[in-house]
Amino acid sequence: MTVQTTNGLLALMVKAGLALSNGEARRLVESGAVRVNDKLVADPTAKIGDADLLPEGVIKLSVGKKKHALLRPV
Repeated sequence: MTVQTTNGLLALMVKAGLALSNGEARRLVESGAVRVNDKLVADPTAKIGDADLLPEGVIKLSVGKKKHALLRPV
């Protein structure tokens, strides 16, 4: 999936299909279920940008143990 590089975490979760709404995404972050590049994210207002890119040029977004998405910036 391709995304803009300065999106908010909640919007990216909805766009990637990892949450149905911003409210659900916020609850997932607050419950400690969300990771960006395998690092726990506790702030629902976090922004995802170029600094989060892995060497492969993607950002790994995970919810729980079984839901994962690789995001490629535009």
